[in-house]
Amino acid sequence: MKSITLILTLLALWSCQSSAQQNNEQSGHANNESQAAFKNIDIDEFEKMIGGEGVVVLDVRTPPETAMGMIEGAIEVDVKNPDFVQQIQKLDKDKTYLIYCRSGRRSVTACNLMAEQGFTKLYNMLGGYNAWSIKKE
Repeated sequence: MKSITLILTLLALWSCQSSAQQNNEQSGHANNESQAAFKNIDIDEFEKMIGGEGVVVLDVRTPPETAMGMIEGAIEVDVKNPDFVQQIQKLDKDKTYLIYCRSGRRSVTACNLMAEQGFTKLYNMLGGYNAWSIKKE
């Protein structure tokens, strides 16, 4: 009986660990590789970096979303556009990119895609434009 309880406990722990790992992978915190690809920063740090030398703010939301408002000076490159990779390949890889979307999920995708193309100075704004808008009210 104790053996069955131990086995069930171990299975439950393994299941929880697998679920947590899956959640981390979906949020862009999967492993050292994705952590090295970009850095997550909060709104305050994002705002401090805006306007710095060689810094580009990149809005990766859809056109209807950007039509509702965006961070001043941001460049629009929709990560959902099938040509996203071709569009980012035209950008200067030596610059620093501050990337945001609506809530912070698509910007993780954009950061990973950009890292695959050789970009090394990538910063993802946690909370996205939703959090930015709330802070600016």
